[in-house]
Amino acid sequence: MIPELPPLPALTRAEGGLVDAYLAAVDLLGRINPSRSTHTYGALRAAQALVGRAEELRGALALMHARGESEIHADTLARALRVLDGERRAHRVTLPRA
Repeated sequence: MIPELPPLPALTRAEGGLVDAYLAAVDLLGRINPSRSTHTYGALRAAQALVGRAEELRGALALMHARGESEIHADTLARALRVLDGERRAHRVTLPRA
């Protein structure tokens, strides 16, 4: 049986877009990481897709700014990232232990 996850904190639509685009970019960076990759083609495809995710990140932040959301609520967004398995996903971006 799958354990029940804690609920996501309340986020604005732009904050939700920021979290989603950030995690997608992290996943792609993990696929590009030369210390963890095994094939150039997969890393190339991930690098190509990263451009679109960067645009989504920019769009989410621009929307937040345009709406007057001038602060990033780091604690709330960190909780959302943890619920969405962000720690495991970000681990692939780091160097493996020697």
